[in-house]
Amino acid sequence: MAKAEKTLDDLFLDTLKDVYHAEKQILRGLTKMAKSATTDDLRNAFETHREETDHQVQRLEQVFEMVGKRAQGKPCEAMQGLIEEGKEIMDEFKGSVALDAGLISSAQAIEHYEIARYGTLINWANKLGMKDAAKLLQETLEEEKKTDALLSKLAGEAVNQKAAA
Repeated sequence: MAKAEKTLDDLFLDTLKDVYHAEKQILRGLTKMAKSATTDDLRNAFETHREETDHQVQRLEQVFEMVGKRAQGKPCEAMQGLIEEGKEIMDEFKGSVALDAGLISSAQAIEHYEIARYGTLINWANKLGMKDAAKLLQETLEEEKKTDALLSKLAGEAVNQKAAA
């Protein structure tokens, strides 16, 4: 029996599962990163983004409903690797002036992965006629971009100077 041809719908669902699993991992990672941060501004940024990530998970669950599928994750090896890198930085730079700079670097790697994934999902959702799903995904993309910009601002204004001192 011939294997069924994979479609853009299949790819969309596969990537949706990947991002769903990634967001769930990020929730745990943000809690640890907030606890490790040495400045209030960075701690607050991580805590705020954790709350946003809760809403992002809920939006993804809505998208799963829209496509008639049960919300389920598929292990996201890329995110597992990025989170593992973050843990290494937290361990290796604990107590150092460079810790917050390392946390921001790790968090931005995660944000950039998410920005890439959500941009792709939005494009595919639009191609597949899923305008409502695209709108929900766009909300999340905007939050990810805003978080990335905030992290850049924190790094540029104080964190990197402190690390270099």
